[in-house]
Amino acid sequence: MSDAALSPPEVTRELARDHGLTDEEYDWIVDRLDRTPTFVELGIYSVMWSEHCSYKNSLPLLKTLPQEGDQLLVEVGEENAGLVDIGDGLGVAFKIESHNHPSAVEPYEGAATGVGGIHRDIFTMGARPICALNSLRFGSLERPRVRYLFDGVVRGIGDYGNSFGVPTVAGEVYFDDAYEGNPLVNAMSVGVVEKDGIASAAADEPGCPVYIVGSATGRDGIHGATFASEEISEDSEEDRPSVQVGDPFQEKLLLEASLEALKAGVVAGIQDMGAAGITSSSFEMTASSGTGMDLHLDRVPARESGMTPYEIMLSESQERMLIVCKKGREDELQEIYGKWDLEAQKIGEVTDEHRVRCFWHGEVVADLDPSHLAAGEGAPVYERETERPAYLEDTRSFDAADIDDVPPETAADALLNLLAAPNIASKQWVYEQYDTMVRTNTVVGPGPSDAAVVRVKDTEKGLAVKTDCNGRYVYLHPRRGAQIAVAEAARNVVCAGGRPVAITNCLNFGNPYKPDVYWTFSQAIQGMGDACRALDTPVTGGNVSFYNEHPEGAVFPTPTVGMLGIVDDVRASVTAALQNEGDVLFLITPSTWMHRSEIDGTEYLATVHNRTTGDAPHLDLDEEVAVQNAARALIGDGRVQHAHDVSDGGLAATLAESVIHADGLGADIDLPGADDHRLDGVLFGEAQSRILVSVRPGDADRVHALVPDDAAAHRIGTVTSGGLRIRVGDDTVIDLDREAIQTPYREAVATAMTAEEPADGPTG
Repeated sequence: MSDAALSPPEVTRELARDHGLTDEEYDWIVDRLDRTPTFVELGIYSVMWSEHCSYKNSLPLLKTLPQEGDQLLVEVGEENAGLVDIGDGLGVAFKIESHNHPSAVEPYEGAATGVGGIHRDIFTMGARPICALNSLRFGSLERPRVRYLFDGVVRGIGDYGNSFGVPTVAGEVYFDDAYEGNPLVNAMSVGVVEKDGIASAAADEPGCPVYIVGSATGRDGIHGATFASEEISEDSEEDRPSVQVGDPFQEKLLLEASLEALKAGVVAGIQDMGAAGITSSSFEMTASSGTGMDLHLDRVPARESGMTPYEIMLSESQERMLIVCKKGREDELQEIYGKWDLEAQKIGEVTDEHRVRCFWHGEVVADLDPSHLAAGEGAPVYERETERPAYLEDTRSFDAADIDDVPPETAADALLNLLAAPNIASKQWVYEQYDTMVRTNTVVGPGPSDAAVVRVKDTEKGLAVKTDCNGRYVYLHPRRGAQIAVAEAARNVVCAGGRPVAITNCLNFGNPYKPDVYWTFSQAIQGMGDACRALDTPVTGGNVSFYNEHPEGAVFPTPTVGMLGIVDDVRASVTAALQNEGDVLFLITPSTWMHRSEIDGTEYLATVHNRTTGDAPHLDLDEEVAVQNAARALIGDGRVQHAHDVSDGGLAATLAESVIHADGLGADIDLPGADDHRLDGVLFGEAQSRILVSVRPGDADRVHALVPDDAAAHRIGTVTSGGLRIRVGDDTVIDLDREAIQTPYREAVATAMTAEEPADGPTG
């Protein structure tokens, strides 16, 4: 036994502050215990009451989101991930989480362990992960430090996912100065489980033995949950020990062993050890079950000498699970994990005393009521002050008339600039580092599609999956920007041939103690709720990541949406690539309009004019529903050859991408002109609820019959064998060959990353 274990530091108010607890929270602890907490107990409270684990500043608002639906198999927060019934006796488990702060100080390991952690959440449900997605945000690629972070994150995601053997099939990457110093790294996993094989994080039966399985416990990741609940600062490099280290090969063994143990029926309850390690697993399992646990920490396999009970309880070492074994099946459990060369060590048992007691060589070092620490039960809950951000007065005063419209003769140059903008340009440099086809179920992967499509084995079904959020929109109009995040994610799923059914979310915001940040957060939650109700896509769970700030300020508020859709027949899935010369192009819009002249909040305004201002683009949720229903009707009828939603870069960029993804095809487009529309708004405006589709010439007359009255189908052009030609009224404003539009689009990101080698260290 170490001297530190024998003589832990004296617990004081000052020490509690150092652990991230407020004076008020420390007083609550002392009052509840009627004594000063032990050092181990203080550590337990500090992580369980951290924002990361307790959702203490977000829970009241999260409860306002729609969380019910006929296809949902578990309640939000009940298990490690959301679970949706897709028929055929199958459920889909899916979830998205952040690993922002770890990736800011250790990009490779931070991103890698984010991937590992989200996959464990899925197979802890008894589901086998079938695909992974991500959502990434960085500062400008012109900066060596950003290139270092970007390179490390992508390699970390690729190396872990490729080694683990699950394809990374979709994602998004945005670059903006707002993310300088605090990148966002959100990882999503999707898995399939037979409904009669769903596992639970339960500890229902007193007397059942408790095992820790998987990797030995080390000192990596201690206070990782607390680290994720504070702002990034110049001192954050000192928090590198708070970043976990992952081993994908060990995780693969843990996956197979755990699924075998579940199938064998020897497991009564199972919980991933993510944030806060043994602490969160034991307290969450017992709190939800109304039971207790006795844990003998000196029995926990350790890979480092001299570890104290405090370190063991707070370690976030990866590739570990806490398992409640069925009584009498202990030998079977150990045999299964042993077969996979993993240790299964009994460290305690479930009790009926509603206490989690931690022992160290027979001495009690912690004795706590789990309900006092659980989110939504005994953990503190706050509703913070709100104040509308002052910057909105400036951004909303923007008048597009102060910016010259693009002349017809330079419209092509503006389009090429947009295609070379990192936010629009191809992300092939990223996804070529990912194994997108492992397990051979990927029907449509990254690149020429608005959403990925993955086959569900032994059925005709597929899953259409997408992550989405434009933080710039949320910055300019928090409520509408969050509506757009949900609407566009659903629109992308529709364009791939899917039916949107549910979302998971990862809510990335600044410091909730700042009234303007909390106002933005509350508005975004309202917007997300609006859109989910309109589109009938309930929220199944997710993650809140606050404190995404750095010395220069907060990131753009970024409520990332992970959308799940069902494709009834994968053979009918659709991509964003033009298919056949002679096909007719239609623009599906709301019934009342085709063009809007706004350039507010657009990539065009940011790239060409270097301004992030104005309002978020137009969105009406009733219009959005109408357009998505129209597109689904057309795709379901089997008429659609290609589909691509209008988003970043506007209609011109959408048309260019459709050409770029095609095999030797182009497009000849005629758009109506109007004196009251700006040309740059017609070409590059990002008003929502528009989908570009193509059909065979013989099906063109059928399109209008299939589109309901609350939407419209505008015939705008033809698929050709040439490049991209766009006429607006009487003017040919864009006339570019395929190579001209392909080159900047395909080379921009790769050139930025290879023109100068990424910096080789954290200070870049």
